[in-house]
Amino acid sequence: MTSTKKFWDKRYQDNDIGWDVGEITTPLKTYFNQLEDKLLSILIPGAGNSYEAEYLHKLGFTNVIVVDIAPTVIDKLKKRVPDFPTPHIINMNFFDLTGQFDLIIEQTFFCAINPSLRANYAKQAHHLLKPNGKIVGLMFNAPLNETHPPYGGDCKEYHSYFNPYFDIQTMEEAYNSIESRAKREVFVKMVKKEYSSL
Repeated sequence: MTSTKKFWDKRYQDNDIGWDVGEITTPLKTYFNQLEDKLLSILIPGAGNSYEAEYLHKLGFTNVIVVDIAPTVIDKLKKRVPDFPTPHIINMNFFDLTGQFDLIIEQTFFCAINPSLRANYAKQAHHLLKPNGKIVGLMFNAPLNETHPPYGGDCKEYHSYFNPYFDIQTMEEAYNSIESRAKREVFVKMVKKEYSSL
């Protein structure tokens, strides 16, 4: 299983993070720029180096919660953005998290966890979101790897996980992907169903 704290911490310590482009990517930056409610409770699970959280913080969002299993990236964020609220930086497995959020931001985490956990991800996200809460972000729409992260997939597979719990409003090729991910990722926007069909 590739979701252990030791596994991910070593990846970050060794800088073995090929998916990390060193900054927030264009699709999420564009989405964040049009958000108006700075009080939204926003969860970023498997946040890694947390460029998205840093960007939101600089825009003035006050309730951004970062969760990652790797202590190394938690420490990096605290050093890089010293005024980010410490209680909002949580070293924990996403699947153990509790709370209620308006928005979950997806950026590489879903495709980093073992595919056997994907149905549980959808269920946990549904549990963590407030009524009418949303998952918004990016997922790879390409085969990628079968034995190690990042794992790939396609929209048909993703629909099977999320349809029971979410109204999928958008799941289509991102028009503004960065060059290295062009035509290989989909932008998603999914709204929590009041009652899941499972």
